[in-house]
Amino acid sequence: MREITYAQAVREAMSEEMRRNPNIVFFGEDIGVYGGGFGVSLGMLDEFGEDRIIDTPISELAITGCAAGAAMTGLRPIVEIMFSDFITLAMEPLVNQAAKNRFQFGGQASVPMVLRTPGGSGTGGAEQHSQSLEAWVCHVPGLKVVIPSTAYDAKGLLKAAIRDNNPVVFIEQKLLYCTKGVVPEVGDEYLIPLGKADVKRIGKDITIITYGRMVPRCLKVAGQFSKQGIDIEVVDVRTLVPLDKTCLIESAKKTGKVLVVHEACQTGGYGGEIASTVVDSEAFPYLTAPVKRLCGMDVPIPYNRYLEAQIVPTEDKIAEAVMQLQNY
Repeated sequence: MREITYAQAVREAMSEEMRRNPNIVFFGEDIGVYGGGFGVSLGMLDEFGEDRIIDTPISELAITGCAAGAAMTGLRPIVEIMFSDFITLAMEPLVNQAAKNRFQFGGQASVPMVLRTPGGSGTGGAEQHSQSLEAWVCHVPGLKVVIPSTAYDAKGLLKAAIRDNNPVVFIEQKLLYCTKGVVPEVGDEYLIPLGKADVKRIGKDITIITYGRMVPRCLKVAGQFSKQGIDIEVVDVRTLVPLDKTCLIESAKKTGKVLVVHEACQTGGYGGEIASTVVDSEAFPYLTAPVKRLCGMDVPIPYNRYLEAQIVPTEDKIAEAVMQLQNY
């Protein structure tokens, strides 16, 4: 199979679905002529035209509200929020309308919309353009939340999200856009079901549960430890909501030691939900050490690139946490 970038995989997923279904429209700031803040939608305006690739005013509230309304009346909108930090401006229609509509009307209505947004730090975007706010949307019943770590997963999960009849928040960690991965040829269609984690590396000594751009970091650390005879299993959650609890629990039972790694700050972070899922399950008697979390620091994201790099789990910090568990 060919190799393409994560960004290309996202664009292919949207384009293929828009060709398949004329009811899919794409809203966002600068997504048309400019091709999106990170170039993800380059060329889509030429193919689909201004009726379906819609450059919007600079109002995340209006963009998301229009998408929710359009979804309720038969369209299947994709929304791009230029930075995930700006979902703070879109929470009312997303949380109070889109997430609740299907429940409110007893399943008679649905809101088939996807809110795509780049998240995470690492680009020097400073405090208002670098946050990881996935825990906010995971807390809202009615929303599905996806964070893919590879080009293959990004395409398969986004296609599944677009076809889902529920609102999906699809977070693309921005440092992954330029990474490459093996993806089937155009025409070889595949979907990855929402709610299925993926064991990216099989191991028997320690389980690392992670997602997004922490996945390649954890895989690199796991490869280094394999030379020392420590066999680490790396589980990529992929879909935070719904969560594949069975995969996490089975891995924890197998290894007896669990490290949860994510970029978002620790307090209130989604790692707490993962940890409690493992502890409050049949995996508990198999654990030989407490479940450990390694998360971002509880501070705003600094502009200084050296400080920015140190407030999230680095390879050295992941390795240190692994050794603490191994020596427990």
